[in-house]
Order: sequence, then structure tokens, then C-alpha cells
Amino acid sequence: MDKMQLHESIINNSQVTFARSGGKGGQNVNKVNTKVCLQLPLSVIEGITEEERTRLRTKLSAIINSEDCLYINVDDERFQEMNRKIALSRIENRIIQALVIPKKRKPTKPTKASKERKLKLKKIRAEIKKNRGRILFN
Repeated sequence: MDKMQLHESIINNSQVTFARSGGKGGQNVNKVNTKVCLQLPLSVIEGITEEERTRLRTKLSAIINSEDCLYINVDDERFQEMNRKIALSRIENRIIQALVIPKKRKPTKPTKASKERKLKLKKIRAEIKKNRGRILFN
């Protein structure tokens, strides 16, 4: 994955539409289209392989619509341009995070010292519980 090529591809190929958004802004909300709806077709994303593209389809299935496009809405700010920048950065971050392959876990066994510590603590605990019984006076 080439991050610079991916960044340029997202900026050049994303389709941005604007709508009226709710939230803060008072009466301005009813007049100005500040909500950003960003669509990015998976087929035009450059800088990723076909294998990574299929990985994106599985990982980001929640934000992929029926036309095989990544879809995101942003109405966090009162300004259209700020919402547009947020949408572009969010979609780029989601793509990058989805393409990260987690390392495989190597199973390990407990050491001899840790086994002994565990047994020692169990014996101490058993002794504490045993001493909770009734004390008999002769």
C-alpha cells in the first residue's frame, strides 16, 4: 500500500455532495448545506492491490453501499469545508486501519517459576481458609 498514492486517489476520486445538517448552528442550520456526504468507489482507489481491495470489502462492509462505494456522512462542524476535510481524513484512516494485518499470536507456556509461585499462593490461601474454622478450647 502506497499511502501518498492512496491519499491522492481519495482526494481526486471521491464524490462529495452536501446537504442540510441538524445539530448546532441555530437558524443557520435551516439555510446552509454543511453536511458532507462522501462516496468513494472501491474500484478507483489507487495504491492498493486487488487482495487489499477484497480485504476492504470484508472489513468495511458496514460503510460500503450497494454500488460498491465507501460512503460516509459528516456533520460535526458548522462549516462545509471543515466537514469535508474531516470526511476525507476519516475515510483515509478507515482504509489504512482496515488494511493493517494483525500479527499472529505465538502461544506460550507458563514458566517453571510462575507455576511454583501459583502453587505457593494457593497453599497460602488454603492455610488462611483452614484457619477460619472454629477454635476448640479444652
